[in-house]
Amino acid sequence: MTDVARSDAIHCERIARRRARTFALASYFLPAPKRRAAFAFYAFSRVARDIGENGLAGDERAVAWRLRTYRRQLAEAIAGRPAGPVFRELRWAIRHFNVPEHVGFDLLDWVERDRAPSTYPTWLDLRHHCEGVASTVGEVCLEVFGLEGDVQQRPQALAHARTLGVAVQLTNILRDVGKDARAGRCKFPLSDLARFNISPEEVTGGAPVAREERWRRLMRWEIARARELYRQAMPGIALLSRDSRRCAAACAIGYSAILGALERIQYDSVAAHASVGAWTRLGVLWDAWRYESPRAIA
Repeated sequence: MTDVARSDAIHCERIARRRARTFALASYFLPAPKRRAAFAFYAFSRVARDIGENGLAGDERAVAWRLRTYRRQLAEAIAGRPAGPVFRELRWAIRHFNVPEHVGFDLLDWVERDRAPSTYPTWLDLRHHCEGVASTVGEVCLEVFGLEGDVQQRPQALAHARTLGVAVQLTNILRDVGKDARAGRCKFPLSDLARFNISPEEVTGGAPVAREERWRRLMRWEIARARELYRQAMPGIALLSRDSRRCAAACAIGYSAILGALERIQYDSVAAHASVGAWTRLGVLWDAWRYESPRAIA
């Protein structure tokens, strides 16, 4: 690796370690080339999402221009003219692991769609939204992590990866209720809110509703749904290459631990931010190290 490539790789790694502690911990289980590629894709997606999220309360025209610029830089990187450390690392990862070039553009499409204030009438509508990014991440993970044995298992492995991606997206939604509310967004399915007699305006209006029993019932309902998605996704880990399974297991176990953190703050993710403590993260690493076969997540 050249000095420039090493510097670029460190830059992407720092983004991941600063913004995605669970993923950064899980990456310790990957061989160096796979870890480097995973950091490259994470850094690319994190910068894109930051552009989109910063536009929620800002100049929409400026954000749209930044996203168009980012899309053009992606096209130039794929064409062999990468500018900056993230795009240089991304081009290396795409070429080294034969990742389809469209996945980067697919992710930018999802970022642009996610900027628009949206409501989701039912869980199926929200799930369809979550699958947008989950499909992209799942495809990248399969190419970088690799499959063990028969390539005919790829559709099955991709389906499991997509389910895991939806579980992670739902977990993020439950954790970031307060952040979304301050931006005037409520991502809960309207049918779920109606089930527990909660209006979207109560969610975006602040903390009072989060101290009521009907809110706690809603959160318990959504957490149970997320845990079931993690359970359904776990068998896909056994289909991955052996040198990638512990990383995938650590991601699944680590993100699902956020659900427990939500329970510990009495489900009030409007006023508080659920986080996983150091001892819990060490437990995640231990559980992932012991990973041998698919199992449900507690």
